[in-house]
Amino acid sequence: MEAAERFRAAVEKGELAALDYLFTEDIRLCGPVKFTPFEGKPMVLGLFGVLLRTFEDFRCIGHFEGTAETSTDGGESPSAILLLRASVNGEQIHGIDLLRFDGVGRVKEFTVMVRPRSAVHALGQAVLAGLVADDLVPKAVDR
Repeated sequence: MEAAERFRAAVEKGELAALDYLFTEDIRLCGPVKFTPFEGKPMVLGLFGVLLRTFEDFRCIGHFEGTAETSTDGGESPSAILLLRASVNGEQIHGIDLLRFDGVGRVKEFTVMVRPRSAVHALGQAVLAGLVADDLVPKAVDR
């Protein structure tokens, strides 16, 4: 699947503009640190801007292709799973990205699974700090 390889190359090279081309306008990203999905190209691109700055030594170590049920309409779509390794603030991350594509090969849905729990925690803290710094989410009010 050519779209998965383009996505992989864009992330490994840190090319946010290439990701802009690969995402649908209504892309939906479900991640491990936030219960509700990130929705829409501006928000998902903002998140990837943070992730590209946050990940250290990001690399894909495997790739599988097939089809998967979409969360929006329950139909099946072309899909790819990328196995990844990276680190955040010294925590080693093992993860899986599930990409679901639209009819022309752009990413419409994106699900991220990460382990171990210490890595999820480190990633969540780093991403939240980046989203706040980029004014993509409001700073939490201290009580």
